[in-house]
Amino acid sequence: MTALRRMASTPWIWSFVGALLIWLATVAFTGGYGGGGMITAALSLAVFMVIVGTGQMFVITLGPGNVDLSLPANIGLASAVAMTVMNGQDSRIALGLLAALACGAAVGVANYLLIWALRIPPIIATLSASFIIHSIDIAYGRGLQIKPPPGFAAFTNIQILGIPLLALLTILFTVLAALALNRMIYGRSVLAIGQNIRAAWLAGINVGWTRFATYTLCGTLGGLDGALLAGYFRGANIDIGNEYLLSSIAVVVIGGTSVAGGKANVPGIWGASLFLVLLLTMLNTFGVSAGVRLLLTGLIIVGVIAAAGGEETR
Repeated sequence: MTALRRMASTPWIWSFVGALLIWLATVAFTGGYGGGGMITAALSLAVFMVIVGTGQMFVITLGPGNVDLSLPANIGLASAVAMTVMNGQDSRIALGLLAALACGAAVGVANYLLIWALRIPPIIATLSASFIIHSIDIAYGRGLQIKPPPGFAAFTNIQILGIPLLALLTILFTVLAALALNRMIYGRSVLAIGQNIRAAWLAGINVGWTRFATYTLCGTLGGLDGALLAGYFRGANIDIGNEYLLSSIAVVVIGGTSVAGGKANVPGIWGASLFLVLLLTMLNTFGVSAGVRLLLTGLIIVGVIAAAGGEETR
């Protein structure tokens, strides 16, 4: 009983419970048909949400007001850059991935410089940056018809015993992210800044460098996500990252990371991503209209967050 009580008090466990219940409801509705395929599809799509959600989690953990709203524009631009550099050739895959990572990192650096130089809130700085990036993306990527190299497109769709290879690699990545957050000086610095930025500074933590590295990391992961999305969906698109604006924040909150900063949870990112993907799958299976689907999605997300509850006030 003690173990069950401890599990129930863990905020992020509710995201996995929600994902399981949604999967069971959908399988019951379809009479047991397609349950395994649904899990495979959910893992495939959750990967992209986990990658950007992890970057957003590090930023939000820095404390109140820290958020990256430039991710959708960053993803769209990186997808165009990756496909242009790859130019449909397998021999240029590595170069295209490096270009996407560099593009995303540049966006992250620009975001932090706006915050640092102009002393404006991160939410305003990254939103302003997103407009600039989107304008560049429209001029550079609109109408781009370059398809990904065959080898890269095949890589993003490889499955091992029904489990997408990208999902396995992303699980390894999140394990490393969790180790960095809890065992490395950088991760502990992020947590300390989120708990009390002045106390962290007095303790000798380089607050400026840590925030710079975090925004750069988030931008880099956005660039990687753009390249992978372009490979998975067989081409770049300026709107390919639009759905990751609110979802990247939602998976962080649903996954148990505190929006007040100083508390992060990596496993919860996976549970929340699977929950959102399966939720949309269930609503589509039920034939719910787009407007009602958005309304129900919002209400269910609020319900899950309320059920998670967080820590009791002492």
